Amino acid sequence: MTILNCHGVNLHGQAPWRFTLKTETTDKLLIFTTLGRFYTLSVDKLPRGRGHGDPLRLMVDLVPEEELLEILVHAPESDGKILVASRDGRGFITSRASLVAQTRNGKQILNVDGPIAALCRDVTGNHLAIIGQNRKLLIFKTEEIPEMARGKGVILQRYKDGGLSDAKFFTLSEGLSWKIGDKTRLESKLLPWLGKRAQGGKLPPPGFPRTNQF
Repeated sequence: MTILNCHGVNLHGQAPWRFTLKTETTDKLLIFTTLGRFYTLSVDKLPRGRGHGDPLRLMVDLVPEEELLEILVHAPESDGKILVASRDGRGFITSRASLVAQTRNGKQILNVDGPIAALCRDVTGNHLAIIGQNRKLLIFKTEEIPEMARGKGVILQRYKDGGLSDAKFFTLSEGLSWKIGDKTRLESKLLPWLGKRAQGGKLPPPGFPRTNQF
């Protein structure tokens, strides 16, 4: 068992040490970028004990305008599902296994044309809560999201202004939770925000973070 600090590109002024992941030497890292591509790094191939480590761009062929969004741990037995989504609110579900790239050039999964990729999330519940930069929250059933191997996907949430801010899978009967500082808020009365995929949504419950992040 190792604790891995991934020294990637500096994203929008954030600290360069952005990811801390617990891994096994048999695992692979799946690196998701703003261009909708996934790159794969084997944990056992990463440098060890070299101060700040080696630049990620020496290990995979990122283009200059490409930035890191997420790093996932992919174990050999992984068979889970992942949501990928772009800033304009489009996305789809795909399998973890389909994200593994065989070359340094990575693998195009989410096709982006103008809007950049925004996020990827493990599918862990029967509903998706999604919120836009316009501070509108929408909740709909996970089964409304199609499974694809590659593409632009479908509209998850519709926006007049701004784009996708954050998304979270959860089980409806357990309620929707989010962080407020060091505390966790749980909202169980969610009927006002329940709808269908591609709707706009409504303003979130009082006390929802101004960052529009769960």
